[in-house]
Amino acid sequence: MVVDDATGTIAWIGGDDAAAVHVDAVDEVVELGGALVTPAFVDAHAHTSQTGAGLRGVDLGATQSVVQALSRIEDAARKNQGRPVYAPNWDQGGWAERRAHTGSELDRATYGGVVYSPRVDGHSAVISSALAAASGARDLPGWEGDGLVTKDAHHAAREAFNGAVTPAQRQADIDLALRSAAAAGIGLVQENGGRTLSGTDDFAEVLAAGERGDGPQTIGYWAQLVADEAEARDVATLRGARGLAGDLNIDGSIGSRTAHLRADYADASGHTGNAYLTVEQVRDHVAACSLAGVQAGFHVIGDAGVDTAIAGFEAAAGLVGAPVVTRTRHRLEHLEMISAEGIERLVKLGVSASVQPAFDAFWGGDQGMYAARLGADRVHGRAGGDSGPMNPFASMMAAGMIVALGSDSPVTPFAPWESVRACVNHHDADQRVSARSAFLAHTRGGWRAAGFDDRGYLDFGLPATFAVWEVGDLVVQAPDDRIQTWSTDPRSGTPGLPDLSPGTPTPTCQRTVVRGRTVFDSGALDS
Repeated sequence: MVVDDATGTIAWIGGDDAAAVHVDAVDEVVELGGALVTPAFVDAHAHTSQTGAGLRGVDLGATQSVVQALSRIEDAARKNQGRPVYAPNWDQGGWAERRAHTGSELDRATYGGVVYSPRVDGHSAVISSALAAASGARDLPGWEGDGLVTKDAHHAAREAFNGAVTPAQRQADIDLALRSAAAAGIGLVQENGGRTLSGTDDFAEVLAAGERGDGPQTIGYWAQLVADEAEARDVATLRGARGLAGDLNIDGSIGSRTAHLRADYADASGHTGNAYLTVEQVRDHVAACSLAGVQAGFHVIGDAGVDTAIAGFEAAAGLVGAPVVTRTRHRLEHLEMISAEGIERLVKLGVSASVQPAFDAFWGGDQGMYAARLGADRVHGRAGGDSGPMNPFASMMAAGMIVALGSDSPVTPFAPWESVRACVNHHDADQRVSARSAFLAHTRGGWRAAGFDDRGYLDFGLPATFAVWEVGDLVVQAPDDRIQTWSTDPRSGTPGLPDLSPGTPTPTCQRTVVRGRTVFDSGALDS
């Protein structure tokens, strides 16, 4: 492959023998030594500054008890010398006490300091008394007592905490996150922002960072409802947003029991989660965005939330016409609990799915958090009615839906090969897909979900956005356990990918190039 530095595009691509013709005409030759070159990955759903804050903060993801978590928070408070403490990614299901920490415990650990400690899914948090006072969270819906917040109380606490972050620290967090993405072989990050998520300045800085040329590109989705075509166009233009979508929440998350369900949570009788938007609100937003030619979209997880989304999209099509809705290529984030019929209805309207395979890897299966919250029958779609299995990636792809893969970082880390592995080894055997299908969803699918059909692959004249990987055997894999799953036979005619069987090493990124510029280099390649 020959890259034109002046344009950042691929000037030639072909076989090894033919490459010899170009050796004397180029400025630099890089010998790959058997490394694998792929298009750079696309992370279709991320929160950039929060990712950076988590990388420098007190990550509670690996803690095993409330006591251990509080000890880490106390150590951070001492090192911070009174500055606010960010302590994300806790999950009470993995703690010995089987409960969340409390606001009172945060107060004692930090001697009355400001602490914001969001749960791993980001839809609930525990906050200290100082943050509760500063944000007014105690007087808002979602104050659950002793520092636990959801709904409006959580939004207010997050907004108050983010507002105390200095511009310099915010920029450092964004840069740290994008460096982490580049080191993972990611060439495009799709930012999901909004007033209560990150703020307007944060969103603008993430988009600006993606244009500097020293890291991954960025595309932004801004979470704001609009009422008409003019407002949709004006807001998208003002924010520089690709769409008014992303974490525009129809509901919440299963882990925080805020995803909107048709039936009660299995571990919380009488509780079906939260419905943040109505069918009419979804309808009007989609109709306005469709007329403006701006992508619309929503965060939706629970089956009742999905019902709201589908009904709203179909109602919008009734208002402005199905062709107007379809051509704008709207999207839904997460879309975890949807039936085969629901998928077909969305496909008819051109709606794509931005999904997170790591969610199934982390919380799926009969013994996982999803089964504890919902019951194993609902996780596998055996509960009756028209609810399908959770995270039905194979059903989505088989129906012709555009599927894009992401991390929802910092909820799960930037780890694209692990996302591909999660698709291949889905807990539900019927929803497993081939490594190649998952890989395409994590590269070309991410661009297609953003409305670009000519990106995410390597060809003459296209942007030179690629990653170089140290890998073991390249294999051809099929998702059906009834046949031989892995093959190294080159006669298959299908290009191989790294072996992603459980327990195999993850490919190591050696270099990431975005539009012809090297944005990550491990130093392993010789020029």
